[in-house]
Amino acid sequence: MNNFEQRARQRGFNLIAGIDEAGRGPLAGPVVAAAVVLPENYHHPDITDSKKLSPRKREDLFKIIREDALYIGVGVVEASIIDDINILQATLSAMREAVVDLDIYPDYLLVDGMQAVPIDIPQETIIRGDGLSISIAAASIIAKVSRDHIMEIYHRQFPYYNFLKNKGYGTQEHRQAIKDHGPCKIHRRSFKIKDPRQENYELNLK
Repeated sequence: MNNFEQRARQRGFNLIAGIDEAGRGPLAGPVVAAAVVLPENYHHPDITDSKKLSPRKREDLFKIIREDALYIGVGVVEASIIDDINILQATLSAMREAVVDLDIYPDYLLVDGMQAVPIDIPQETIIRGDGLSISIAAASIIAKVSRDHIMEIYHRQFPYYNFLKNKGYGTQEHRQAIKDHGPCKIHRRSFKIKDPRQENYELNLK
């Protein structure tokens, strides 16, 4: 999990930030990105892709990473902006915000996925990087737990949709709540709900 970090350091880079996001797919809520700079040769056996971890384990590692990381930045782009600029551009914007939110200017970025962050810093994109780089894995945990915390706050404002449980994803319960109550202000109006059980079915959030 340290190979990408080690190779970057061999090229002369010292402050290496892992970048990842959470929340590209939900019907509601923001997309959240995190940037994490870990100490050199940092190792923790449990830090991996956040999707492979239980909610309780993510929360535990979230606290550990916040204590152990040298620097952490978080970027949040809300649903209304996602609707204006599309989810890909919103994700890249959140990643850029996360880098800018760091207390230092990193030398090098390790970015999960195929798209580079729109910022003038040397960087490397890594497909499925959250399972290959400890810096990206740590960022995936920070992003996911940070977003979950935001959705828990939204749940208190909009309890009909049970964001506490679904975190904005299109579960059957969530889709039914949209049918019953209509969308709220944090729903992504540019997203459309398709039901694979019904041909040509589409629930528009506009």
